[in-house]
Amino acid sequence: METLLNDKIAYIIAVISEFASAHSLNPAQAYRYLDRFKGIEFVERFYGVEHTFSFDDVVEDLTEYCHRQGGALV
Repeated sequence: METLLNDKIAYIIAVISEFASAHSLNPAQAYRYLDRFKGIEFVERFYGVEHTFSFDDVVEDLTEYCHRQGGALV
C-alpha cells in the first residue's frame, strides 16, 4: 500500500512539472493552477488509467479538464 502511495506522489510531482513546462509556468504556479481547478484531484482519481498514457496526453487531458472547471489555459 505504501509503495502505491509513493508511486502516486512521484507521478503527480512529475505531472505538475510536465504541465508547468508545457504552459511556460514554474512548478509552483502549475501546482496552484492544478489545485484550484481540480487537476490534482483528477490525476489522483484517475491515476490507474492516466499513468499508462504519455505525459503529453496527460497534460492535454489536464488542460482540457481544468478548462472545463473554469481555468483559462488552453
